Amino acid sequence: MRIQQLEYLETIVKMGSINEAAKALYLTQPSLSNAIKELEKEMGITILNRSKLGVSLTNEGREFMIYSRQVLDQVQLLEGRYQKQVVRKQAFSVSAQHYAFVVHAFVQLIKTVNADEYQFTLRETETDNILSDLTNFKSEIGILYLNHFNERVMQKLFKEKDLIFTPLFTALPHVFVGRQNPLTKKEKVSLDDLVDYPYLSYEQGENNSFYFSEEILSTIDHKKSIKVSDRATIFNLMVGLNGYTISSGIISSALNDDKIVAIPLDVDDSMTLGWLKPRQSKLSSIAETYLKMLKQHIRGYGFEII
Repeated sequence: MRIQQLEYLETIVKMGSINEAAKALYLTQPSLSNAIKELEKEMGITILNRSKLGVSLTNEGREFMIYSRQVLDQVQLLEGRYQKQVVRKQAFSVSAQHYAFVVHAFVQLIKTVNADEYQFTLRETETDNILSDLTNFKSEIGILYLNHFNERVMQKLFKEKDLIFTPLFTALPHVFVGRQNPLTKKEKVSLDDLVDYPYLSYEQGENNSFYFSEEILSTIDHKKSIKVSDRATIFNLMVGLNGYTISSGIISSALNDDKIVAIPLDVDDSMTLGWLKPRQSKLSSIAETYLKMLKQHIRGYGFEII
């Protein structure tokens, strides 16, 4: 086994295609494919599922990648220590449901990075994609919520995909509305108060199960319903259409210009927000720093870290 083979494999997994990885590595597709086949033969496992649509990791491949990443991290540490002329980009990636506190901590993290070059990725994405990003090593950390409705199903998926969920904090549901919405006059709103307002929620792509919804009470039928794909759009619709969504109650005024207001929702429910990682992987120092900043930001809104 050669370090170069592990680096090739990491690029393939990142690109999701041997052909695209070959272009990025300036190799021919057959030579790259053969290098991975030799690695599989030597290890005695099948690392990649190959199809016309691209490649994905097998269960054995996901486990192998955990150890491969640790080897490559150690190689980079050695090169950074003894090859001073080599410039290494700091890298970090997080996949999350649509939460302002996730973005705020990400911004703080980048501001503290002491490096001339870095490659950071923040994916605000569908719930199923968070799990996929972690199992395929596109992200180091995933952030989502559990409650009494989805917990059993989600925990089963975490176990199947060998992921660990660590709680961060528990929040009571809040309704997010534009500052000019008449509901802002209320200290607390009920479901009946919301009937005539457009309900805004995030679409979940092909896996549109109620259990994957980012909003609690996802099985309730609504007279007016609008699905969106990004946080900027959902905020614009809150302001422009007096729409609402349901979330944790944390709003970052620094990012949202005080246009959005959170009002407690009078329901018997709660949300436990937390972070995910592959069970056998060890967090990088950058990931540890990000989690520290995330917790500081959450505490700043009066929540207690679990």
